[in-house]
Amino acid sequence: MARLLLLVLLLCPLGASAKLEIEIIKGNASALPIAVVPFQWRASGYPPITPVTEVVAQDLYRSGLFAPLDEEDMVDRPVDEESIRFGTWRLLKTDYIVIGSVRDAPDGNGYDIAYQLFDVHTQERMLSQITSVGLGDLRFGAHRVADAIYEKLTGVPGAFSTRIAYVSATDSNTGGQHYELVVADADGFNPQSVVGSPEPLLSPNWSPDGQRLAYVSFEKGNSAIYVQQVSTGARELVSSGKGINGAPAFSPDGRYLALTLSRTGNPEIHVRDMTTGAMRQLTNHWAIDTEPAWSPDGKFIYYTSDRGGKPQIYRVAAEGGTATRITLQGEYNARASVAPDGRSIAVAHGRGNEYRIGVWDLETERMRILTPGVLDESPSFAPNGSMILYATREGDRGVLSAVSADGNVRQRLILSEGDVREPAWSPVIR
Repeated sequence: MARLLLLVLLLCPLGASAKLEIEIIKGNASALPIAVVPFQWRASGYPPITPVTEVVAQDLYRSGLFAPLDEEDMVDRPVDEESIRFGTWRLLKTDYIVIGSVRDAPDGNGYDIAYQLFDVHTQERMLSQITSVGLGDLRFGAHRVADAIYEKLTGVPGAFSTRIAYVSATDSNTGGQHYELVVADADGFNPQSVVGSPEPLLSPNWSPDGQRLAYVSFEKGNSAIYVQQVSTGARELVSSGKGINGAPAFSPDGRYLALTLSRTGNPEIHVRDMTTGAMRQLTNHWAIDTEPAWSPDGKFIYYTSDRGGKPQIYRVAAEGGTATRITLQGEYNARASVAPDGRSIAVAHGRGNEYRIGVWDLETERMRILTPGVLDESPSFAPNGSMILYATREGDRGVLSAVSADGNVRQRLILSEGDVREPAWSPVIR
């Protein structure tokens, strides 16, 4: 199971990009044994090159919480509950078994993935569902199946059917760099370039409905903030004033966009009403205030400020007021990503010349360091809070990595060429 999983011109139709390869570099010794039996193909036409079963099993494996049984070790291939020999699966030390099939949808415009999950020891049927998808969406349907299994066995919603955004940088034919803002499935498949530029692209941030991305572009020389529809490429210029235009962040309801502007001479946090276009300044301090991140309830904004001498995370009410310092350990804490439950924040935590990803517990006021790197940055929580995506470096290359919220599982996401940076995990795609 450890198998590794352009746009050239702005505003052209979406194009394909190189796929990220995912490698598990640290697993969980207590992963649950599970058998995902190959689903029967009962639909018309030929089955996909990558079977639904393989996608489901790889999703569960990548979570670090499950250890899927290799197909070659399966002595049976049951197709229904009556044909499951539970004693045989117990001998294989398997705790759970998944069986299923893929059929044509009744309207002929897609597929129905029918599947069941059983507890091998109690023989209880824990899950019996049908996931319906369009003709070109079998892989997405497989992710939805894995989401449901993950939630049933852990009590936490799965995030396999979500997407990630990131910026890739490759050498161009002119001798400079070519930058692309890319969106891909959470497992690195189906990468699509949203926008490309010979100038840097920074700080992608998802709208809460997963339909738009806010980002910073230097395509016209100065920084500018855009909001772009992922599916159509249509975009809106949000801010391009003199000085800094950076670090956009959608509010949880999508109505507001927090951003960093220096139009008054100093970098401050501002909030823009996306309906009316009205802009208001939230912070007012001689120090640098940047990198806003909303609390899940929309009541607070966390941000990075060096007002105490070095970068630390502060919090202010979304309506304004007195700022409170949040991080109290370490010389450097920046780029906050708030956990979906609002109880902790992931940060780039620096000490000396080393920068690692840490999680600050807002209740206990303690920091847990999760990563071993020396140049780790830009953390982004998965929408279920189980994993944190971040940027790091391996040699002279920028790569993405992911770590579980408890630090027990680590993944490496590598592009075949060039650097990868600025990751952002999407919300749940409805």
